[in-house]
Amino acid sequence: MPMQAQEIEDLIRETFPDAKITITDLAGDGNHYAAEVVDESFRGRNRVQQQRAVYAALKGKMDGPSGDLHALALTTKAPD
Repeated sequence: MPMQAQEIEDLIRETFPDAKITITDLAGDGNHYAAEVVDESFRGRNRVQQQRAVYAALKGKMDGPSGDLHALALTTKAPD
């Protein structure tokens, strides 16, 4: 079952409560999303570390072909 954008944001927000989070449904199908997560906790971390932290916040929703979330284009950064 496809995930809704709000569900994705809610999962990320549990781990990053103060983040600026933007979720976009890329194909309008509920399966292909883009997320931008801007959070102070990313400062000093490389991009791989930042993205791993966000994927961990998704609590397995992207795991394997039976995952609820099919694709997520992820952009992460610390605030300017």
